[in-house]
Amino acid sequence: MASQLTVPDFSELVRVFTRIGCLSFGGPAGQIALMHRELVEERKWIDEEQYLHALNFCHLLPGPEAQQLATWIGWRMHGIRGGLAAGLLFVVPGALIILALSILYAYAANLDWFAALFLGMKAAVLAIVVQALIRIGGRALNTRFKQVMAVLAFVALFFLNLPFPLVVLGAGAVGIAVAHYRPDWLALKAGGAVAATTPRPWGKTATTIAVWLAIWAAPMAVVLLTVGQDHVLWQIGSFFSQLAIVTFGGAYAVLAYMAQEAVQGFGWLSAGEMADGLGLAETTPGPLIMVTQFAGYLAAFRAPEPFTPLIAGILGAGLTTWVTFAPCFLWIFAFAPWIERLENARWLKGGLATLTAAVVGVIANLTVWFALHVLFSKIGELQIGPVRLYWPDIASFNGQAALLSLLAALLIFRLKWNVIQTLAITSLAGLALGWAAS
Repeated sequence: MASQLTVPDFSELVRVFTRIGCLSFGGPAGQIALMHRELVEERKWIDEEQYLHALNFCHLLPGPEAQQLATWIGWRMHGIRGGLAAGLLFVVPGALIILALSILYAYAANLDWFAALFLGMKAAVLAIVVQALIRIGGRALNTRFKQVMAVLAFVALFFLNLPFPLVVLGAGAVGIAVAHYRPDWLALKAGGAVAATTPRPWGKTATTIAVWLAIWAAPMAVVLLTVGQDHVLWQIGSFFSQLAIVTFGGAYAVLAYMAQEAVQGFGWLSAGEMADGLGLAETTPGPLIMVTQFAGYLAAFRAPEPFTPLIAGILGAGLTTWVTFAPCFLWIFAFAPWIERLENARWLKGGLATLTAAVVGVIANLTVWFALHVLFSKIGELQIGPVRLYWPDIASFNGQAALLSLLAALLIFRLKWNVIQTLAITSLAGLALGWAAS
């Protein structure tokens, strides 16, 4: 099989990944399928076994697995410059589109027609998140232990308000222990791992980590020296840098963390605006985690001094994108030479399996939180010891949002429409309802 593979020259790699970056709609599943068709089936740059092996490796890493898979493929073809080209071209088209839409959103948010349009988008996002919960839960919760971990994660976040990193990293630590003592609880095979044959590139790995940590931190040093730690740009960079380290489980898990901190902690944007941002990310190419750029733009736009709102927003969006995706290159370039060893580490598989189960609880928390804020305009909150309770104000029930949510659920679950089609129809329906109400 390997003799049939072809190695593209650098210009062809750039051309192909430019095409992939502009067509990578549909979230990670669609993006992974697109790259498989383009690179494995049609061009035969890598074979099936290599592709799946690399995909499993990328699932072990925090951050968007599809973008990291693209980076790995570029690295495999042309080293560091190939990885940079493939990874950046996977992100840049969507980043530019999200930036343009964020600018439009910030200036048009007070217009009635704009609010009606995004009411339909929020309703679709609620149905999309429910679909993600069902899909990921059905795949991940294949043992009773994993189901218990998902429930515990939901309770920890929704009722106890525990920090997201503590929940997911704690679940990973539990999984490592369970993988050693009771692998059957995780449906891990009882046999030993195959011994790795690749050498241990300690020196190269250490150098790569040092270089990319400096690259990752460079814009934060500029912010520190120019506007200081009290500025919103420092808060944005610090928060999204932390998020980049613990974002296992995809964009929906990221949103749960952002909802906990960016909405309730920092007050950068509202729950409804977070749903709007995910709707924009769903309709544009590139990783869904690009919704972080939308949040970074609004945070800086609303606290712009000493810049204008537009300049501050662009700086916030750029800083967010930098600290979100620079670590993705660090993980790939530092750990790709270790791929064979990491793939065979049962303790790591166990930690990831339990962490993924906990992410189902994280997404369930996000689903309930979104549903409350989409369907009701007023949400009460009560703290009883360590337990936090939410309850909606029945008088603030939004009938239009409920109707649009039912329409979105019908399109997704009954008619099997894709995300783009559903968002388009519910947005237009929101406009029609807004026009009729006025």
